Amino acid sequence: MSQTLTKTNFSFPGQKDVYHGKVREVYNIDNKYLLMVVTDRISAFDVVLPRGIPYKGQVLNQIASKFLDATSDIVPNWKIASPDPNVTFGHKCESYPVEMIVRAYLTGSSWRTYKSGARSICGIPVRDGMREHEKFGKPIITPTTKAEQGLHDEDISKEDILQKGIVPEEEYDLLEKYSMDLFMRGSEIAAEHGLILVDTKYEFGKKDGEIYLIDEIHTPDSSRYFYADDYRERFDKGESQKQLSKEFVREWLMSHGFRGQPGQEIPEMTDEFVTEVSERYIELFEKITGDKFERADISDIEARIEKNVKKFLNG
Repeated sequence: MSQTLTKTNFSFPGQKDVYHGKVREVYNIDNKYLLMVVTDRISAFDVVLPRGIPYKGQVLNQIASKFLDATSDIVPNWKIASPDPNVTFGHKCESYPVEMIVRAYLTGSSWRTYKSGARSICGIPVRDGMREHEKFGKPIITPTTKAEQGLHDEDISKEDILQKGIVPEEEYDLLEKYSMDLFMRGSEIAAEHGLILVDTKYEFGKKDGEIYLIDEIHTPDSSRYFYADDYRERFDKGESQKQLSKEFVREWLMSHGFRGQPGQEIPEMTDEFVTEVSERYIELFEKITGDKFERADISDIEARIEKNVKKFLNG
């Protein structure tokens, strides 16, 4: 198997501290900037799986970088530069404690909620008689709280967010507008490449009183895509949709009896499965961007990142 980047311990010029997330390592530079290193770790059900996925970090970082550039006219974003295939450097913002989930189809966790009998998702009513993967009349926003590390994000309604004062109403209205505008742009780009942007999440922060889009955008970790050409046929037949997202990893885990519940053991990830996951990520990169994926040198990923980042910071 190829070498993977599963943890980092850099010491960069101006570094104040580092945050180790489920997938990303975020280095605080001079309390003004963030240097985000996207590792090859993969998580599902809020659990980090035991093996890294070759090229996954590069795929996520480069898709996010491309889409941040492609949406910067809608809302300012945190990105300044991408000095390495696995790295983005940008503004340090104070993040909002909610994630904005935009859904155009009843699928994934929303379908599981619906199938259990719920007819409301985050306070938004959903009509009876819908089927898995069915398109909503119009996209809906189903926010979640941003959980501390190791805890699950929780669904929350707009009314609760405003009532609890989590986000001021005027700012929340802007977050909703930006989220819908970003989703429409992402959907247009996906359609150009024969894909459907099914659902995605956005995170926002503030810097100098202005709202910024932060973190990743339209990647397979934060989004779900269907293939457009056979969506209708598969839906009419009641078949599973062919999709480019992390959902197939969740489905593989569930088929092996793992749903992230206490006491459950993570099934063994074989070399074959790890390779399959890697190829699926690369497939999404090429499909959604229309670009050929250029595999970076992974003979010593940490040394490569350190060299590229220090050159950038010192420059």
